[in-house]
Amino acid sequence: MSLKKMPTLRIGALEAGIPIVQGAMGVGISLSELSSAVANAGGIGVIATPGIGQFEPDWDTNAKDANKRALQKEIRKAKARTSGLIGVNVMVALSDYDNLIQCSVDEGVNVLFLGAGLPLALPKTLPLDRLGELATKFVPIVSSGRAAKLVFRAWQKRYNHVPDAVVVEGPLAGGHLGFKKEQIDDPDYTLEKILPEVIAVVKSYEEQFNKSIPVIAAGGIYTGTDIHRFMELGAQGVQMGTRFVATHECDASIEFKKAYLNCKEEDIVIIDSPVGLPGRAIRGEFLERVSSGVKETFRCSWKCLRSCNFRNVPYCIALALTNAKKGNLEEGFAFAGANAYRVDKIVSVKELIDSLAEEYNREICTLSPDIHPVGR
Repeated sequence: MSLKKMPTLRIGALEAGIPIVQGAMGVGISLSELSSAVANAGGIGVIATPGIGQFEPDWDTNAKDANKRALQKEIRKAKARTSGLIGVNVMVALSDYDNLIQCSVDEGVNVLFLGAGLPLALPKTLPLDRLGELATKFVPIVSSGRAAKLVFRAWQKRYNHVPDAVVVEGPLAGGHLGFKKEQIDDPDYTLEKILPEVIAVVKSYEEQFNKSIPVIAAGGIYTGTDIHRFMELGAQGVQMGTRFVATHECDASIEFKKAYLNCKEEDIVIIDSPVGLPGRAIRGEFLERVSSGVKETFRCSWKCLRSCNFRNVPYCIALALTNAKKGNLEEGFAFAGANAYRVDKIVSVKELIDSLAEEYNREICTLSPDIHPVGR
């Protein structure tokens, strides 16, 4: 029989050579170096926007402009390094959500991923009656069929347009989770359960708008075998974050990467984030201190998250994540997916992608022995 390999991922007129989206990781974990390396390997590389302006000289006095300027720089650096697909992730919860979306569109990014809240509305500065004419594709991140329906219905009503793709993120993801604490381990909320629900919602809009709207599965996907399994369940691509931390090109410090290498399964814990959401992280000195009731001292020069009541929270999560990115894990912590403990070495992005493709092909051969694998 004919040779098989990973299929491509199409979002509108865009085509990624492999169906892998690199998950956005903040603060500062996925910037231009990691995203461009993933794009060069055939996937969609994604720049994370939270706290992106932290190293600009006016961050403490003019964070909004610092963020926009830093995002421009990272997009331009990424695009200079690759002719592949570059995305930007903007959290709905960010205070400068509108500003960062407009900046991303102005800079011509290929894909905008919108998560950490339901993106029911877009900035009024965009040509909202001509969204389909923009080169940038819009992809919300949801955690249920109900959430997908709310977003699609709102966009249909407001813009006579619907998202170009959708990411459905399950409860095994790293960072902030779109689930209640009691749902995280509930078998009714696994990615395997919610993926078909989202696909069913999207299918009706594909028919109404006569366009293909790929569904991308995310949260806990670790191997090529996992990729194959979720694509067999109907996903047309996957989003992976944890695996890309332990790469040479990841924008985090080596100390941050070593937190992944050194952690054990019992070190991956669910925390109560100061912004009111559960999150998955690697246990360490900082989180132990906070959980014992210690209130960290910090100054808030920029309310980066709309929902943050900085006067009452035990610590500044943006500062803690920034410290971790720099390698100061005594004053911060690393967000991580449920499978982070399985990471055992740092490799290049190309090596990682090649190994995932090999595992994917091997799974095809196991299920269909008369099909022969190919390399990338």
